Amino acid sequence: MQMVRQVIVFDAADFRAESAFWAGVLGGHVFEDDDWHSVIDAAGEWRIGVQLAPNHVPPDWPHGTTLQQVHVDLHVDDPRAAHEEAVALGARLLQAAPDLDAVAGHQVYADPAGHPFCVGWGHPSRRTLATYVADRLGQPESRRTSPT
Repeated sequence: MQMVRQVIVFDAADFRAESAFWAGVLGGHVFEDDDWHSVIDAAGEWRIGVQLAPNHVPPDWPHGTTLQQVHVDLHVDDPRAAHEEAVALGARLLQAAPDLDAVAGHQVYADPAGHPFCVGWGHPSRRTLATYVADRLGQPESRRTSPT
């Protein structure tokens, strides 16, 4: 199957707050329809859809009666800055990392509609991931280089 794009779709009762949150996280914009919003990232790629779901019940992570159906992992270089930005955009911290200065870690948040998402750092590095993918795809060493 050849993909044209991959879009994650969230249900939300307040889909304007939900789409504005994700547009802020991705540094992008929202294109609105009556009961659907498309979130476009800073590079102009459609990344997230938000559909109006008036009866949406937020998941109660991690052990609630309404369980999560999906979550997003975001990987960053600066966890403190990412935390401040996520909270300023309306995220709620669900599980703090033991040490934001650790080489690798993650924190769990809820977006405005209550969907859990993780902000992680240091696992794996861009270079480690690029090498792993190149090894699996059999790419020559010259195509493995990555700036970080």
